[in-house]
Amino acid sequence: MAKETIAFRLDEGKRVALDTIAQSLDRDRSYIINEAVDAYLEVHKWQVEEIKKAIAEADEGKFANDEKVKNFFDKWDKE
Repeated sequence: MAKETIAFRLDEGKRVALDTIAQSLDRDRSYIINEAVDAYLEVHKWQVEEIKKAIAEADEGKFANDEKVKNFFDKWDKE
């Protein structure tokens, strides 16, 4: 995979934290940033996919009606 250089602004405290983590793992700052971006993208990709599935289910009418929601919460009120 081709790599590109990008630049962005980061406050000093975050840079220091990145460098501390990189040093403790015997890695460079770029490695830590790439790991962080990978984790961020994975979480948000999953979230977007789940939202799309939920919208599709709702469009198909596959969601709880008011009675089902009320019954669900009524179970918790009894405890």
